[in-house]
Amino acid sequence: MCAFKINIFKKQKLSNMSENSVSPKNIVPMGQKIAFGLGMLANQMFPAALGIFMVVLVQDLGFPAWMWGILFFLPRVFDAVTDPIMGFISDNTRSKWGRRRHYVFIGALIMGLSFIIMWQLYRENGLNYNFIYFLLWSFMFYLGLTIFSVPYVAMGYEMSDDFHERTNIMAIAQWIGQWAWVIAPWFWVVMYDPDWFPNADTATRTLAIWVGFIFMVLAMIPAIFIKGKSTINEESFAPLTFGTIGGSMKEILKGFKEAFSYLPFRKLCIATFFIFNAFNTVASFSFFIVVYYLFNGDAGAAGIWPTLFGSFGALATTFLVIPIVAKMSKKMGKKNAFLLAQGISIIGYILLWFLFIPGKPYMFLFGLPFFSFGIGSLFTLMMSMTADVCDLDELSSNKRREGIFGAIYWWMVKFGFAIAGLLTGAIMTLVDFHPDVATQADGAVSGLRFFYSAVPITGTLIAMWVMKDYDLTEEKAKEIKTELSNRNARL
Repeated sequence: MCAFKINIFKKQKLSNMSENSVSPKNIVPMGQKIAFGLGMLANQMFPAALGIFMVVLVQDLGFPAWMWGILFFLPRVFDAVTDPIMGFISDNTRSKWGRRRHYVFIGALIMGLSFIIMWQLYRENGLNYNFIYFLLWSFMFYLGLTIFSVPYVAMGYEMSDDFHERTNIMAIAQWIGQWAWVIAPWFWVVMYDPDWFPNADTATRTLAIWVGFIFMVLAMIPAIFIKGKSTINEESFAPLTFGTIGGSMKEILKGFKEAFSYLPFRKLCIATFFIFNAFNTVASFSFFIVVYYLFNGDAGAAGIWPTLFGSFGALATTFLVIPIVAKMSKKMGKKNAFLLAQGISIIGYILLWFLFIPGKPYMFLFGLPFFSFGIGSLFTLMMSMTADVCDLDELSSNKRREGIFGAIYWWMVKFGFAIAGLLTGAIMTLVDFHPDVATQADGAVSGLRFFYSAVPITGTLIAMWVMKDYDLTEEKAKEIKTELSNRNARL
């Protein structure tokens, strides 16, 4: 009888372990996770630095709001168009290095060098010349970003087929990547400190060289250290030749249509679009609110407070949000963790309306940990859930198409970013806010503050409504994995 009880206890313990832990064979070595995370640091530093430097275009080089909007919109539309094409190419590449690695390396090189060249702007060249120069090199930069980021993201989806290990991989990658948002706000301090540089446009020319070179090298690390299986003899891939480009475009459109036919994936894309689009529409307003509302338009008096807003928020994401969200995901499931995290972020946006207090700039720091749950949880969970959808797709199509799914998902992100650029300019025009003047019209700054809270809250509520009945649960993911294993064993 005692032996029978011990056997039952052992079986129950093994059952609990299988439910709550990752099989050792599915655990990705920490070195591989860190290598992937360093790629994420580069993937986030370039847009983080770009967002900081873009302020210089209007604040110091005199670009009007409509030019700013175009520079946000057109290159990102181009980026969104090239992403699915790159996803198809990456998924169907025959190479002894695998499908992804060489694209990650080449894309990193193009991205880093074009970023450096893009910011070599001189006032004496004139507004129109600088506008066209920056726009053309932006296209080259975003081409490099596409060649790098689409295979890079797909590489992350392929690293594990375990439900929770995927979240662990993305949590570590996002933890490392968040340091971009801790570091980048300090560029403001350097750019506007006369002891460092005589003016901000000189600062951006120099900083762009450092950012471009250092993070180009970091972007290459996944290509060097994350190995891929040879696909040189893979017969199921579609041909990649100029002669078959028409058929390839049909395959791209077919893959796009099939990806969106999966309801869980549609929900991930739509929810991400609303959260990320809403956040980026008002992201640059934080600088203007701190300077013009808290310090009455005196950028010198504002000192490091605009920097602390971005840096402290990123630190909260790094050390608070990502670890908590990873644990929440294991305890309550990815969907419920997403809904709870986004609900907390709404509290943060409401708090910031009340905690921007002239004369007491330190007060907004209390709202940032709540605010940070929005974007901080978004990609940790959504990238993990997209990897689950790739299994669902394989069950249906008998193909592994991480490149296509990653490209389409990030297409929604980048298209949202493009729309956000236009909306940013539209809102500033609507409230009659002009970044290049010290004194604003009555109600302009209050208008920015209203949209700063209202737009993200609205976007987040829509995303939560979309995700409320997301049904690709852990149980269903395990069923899909079992069915795939059984089917592969029969082949």
